[in-house]
Amino acid sequence: MVLFMFSLEIECNPEDRDRFIADLWEMGSVGIVELSQERLRAFFEDSADRTELLRRFPHAAVQREEARDWVQSARDLFPPMEVGKRFYLVPEWRDDPAPPGRFRIKVNPGMAFGTGVHESTRLCIEALEDVLRPGMHLLDVGTGSGILAKAASLLGAGRVYACDIDPVAVAIAGIGFVGSVDAAASSCADVVTANISPEVIVAAAPDLFRVLRPNGVLLASGFEVHEIAQMKSALGDASEVRTKGNWALIAVRRS
Repeated sequence: MVLFMFSLEIECNPEDRDRFIADLWEMGSVGIVELSQERLRAFFEDSADRTELLRRFPHAAVQREEARDWVQSARDLFPPMEVGKRFYLVPEWRDDPAPPGRFRIKVNPGMAFGTGVHESTRLCIEALEDVLRPGMHLLDVGTGSGILAKAASLLGAGRVYACDIDPVAVAIAGIGFVGSVDAAASSCADVVTANISPEVIVAAAPDLFRVLRPNGVLLASGFEVHEIAQMKSALGDASEVRTKGNWALIAVRRS
């Protein structure tokens, strides 16, 4: 189906990005691309209220997009993907079987953060493969699409908890509760994943360690390489640092 569309390119502070994304979805965006930590591009059908959008985002750059089958174009951007040593991520509209030795996870790209395409999500999945042992308990903070919680279950986690402050994300994930780490019980997890913004990780650090069992591991991601020093300062000595592109993950073991 051919659609006529336009896009808004918006600059925002990293701490406002999630709020902007939520507002754009609420105002009828049919797709959002994160160009960088500070820039978003949101796509709208021609019938969308440009006046209201520009009132809400007065400094946005408006661009007319070519007429095309945008649904198919978007789907073509998300082929199946091998992640780590054991996972195969498949968009929900495809029926590709997983290669031998890999777990198949169905994802819905674009509906919630954590489709597996982003480098920070892949960093977390790869770290889980190395850290999580069968029977361990996991808490996924800011679960988004729930992909990390699902991966932990497939790896044999004994119990998986997941939370997100976004009710839509929890509904999409089909797992967990609406809330954050401060609502979780102390010492409930052997592994905690937090693939969220660096500001939230720093603010939630006391609770992230509170919910860890002795010798448990925090896997924190969602920040860029230039922010590693800041995260080390907030979280303490890292047992491991991983990078992929401009993104980083820190593993911190609770003593």
